[in-house]
Amino acid sequence: MFKIPKHQVAGHQAIDGNLGPLVDDSGRFYKPLQDDERGTTELAFYQSFSSKLPHHIRGFFPVFYGTQLVEASDGSGLHPHIVLQDITSNHLNPSILDVKIGSRTWYPEASEDYIQKVLEGDRLTTTVTLGFRISGLQIYESKESGYWKPARKEVKSFSADDVRLVLRKFVSLNLEPEPDCCFASTIYGGCSGILEQLLELKAWFEDQTVYHFHSCSLLLLFDKESVLNGRTVPFKVKLIDFAHTVEAKGVIDHNFLGGLCSFIKFVSEVLTDFKVPTIEARFN
Repeated sequence: MFKIPKHQVAGHQAIDGNLGPLVDDSGRFYKPLQDDERGTTELAFYQSFSSKLPHHIRGFFPVFYGTQLVEASDGSGLHPHIVLQDITSNHLNPSILDVKIGSRTWYPEASEDYIQKVLEGDRLTTTVTLGFRISGLQIYESKESGYWKPARKEVKSFSADDVRLVLRKFVSLNLEPEPDCCFASTIYGGCSGILEQLLELKAWFEDQTVYHFHSCSLLLLFDKESVLNGRTVPFKVKLIDFAHTVEAKGVIDHNFLGGLCSFIKFVSEVLTDFKVPTIEARFN
């Protein structure tokens, strides 16, 4: 009934006897509830967020179905899990980017030891310099080649130029020797594309003073084959991971907003800095 997620690209994974998330065949994602303040914080967020957010913003968050006792993936017996929408369930071969937003990923009440540990890790990535970092990814190439899914160690070492290259590969049919970006105008551009969704999210963050989202990720997802076949599968932008989300107390979340603006700039560059052929031009 429960399976290890096929398309998880970051975070704790339910492999090698470790505690990690599970999925089922009904489109639900079971995330183990952490047994400290992180678990309490994330559960409290999911229990209350829908009543505090405007209707048009709620779609950026996974649907929350409550909690359930589930046999833990590490064999330790029944364990409480947060039950969420499995964002990838309707996609056969999804390309996915997990992008952690913010130049500061620790939460205000963290201990000095924790802050120094996190800061050391942030400095090894683009978190401090760009205001965001890619935490994990998979990009579907073809039936023959499968996915390009670099190891976590490689992802952690990405430079700004590597980030630019990944964002181009994400919307390319041919990744090598040079990404062709033929999906860019469809996936990033347009009135329902990823860039427009990011701008809608940015407009909300410019005003919202309800939450501060520390160490939260944007998940970008689309199905290349569906686009090629003309099926109307949406290009998704979702916010995930709320273990360090705190009340904003009337203050704008400048840390997240700044990182989001930086990421939007990088996405925009794919559309503006290159002469991007459209899918129609490639296949007509």
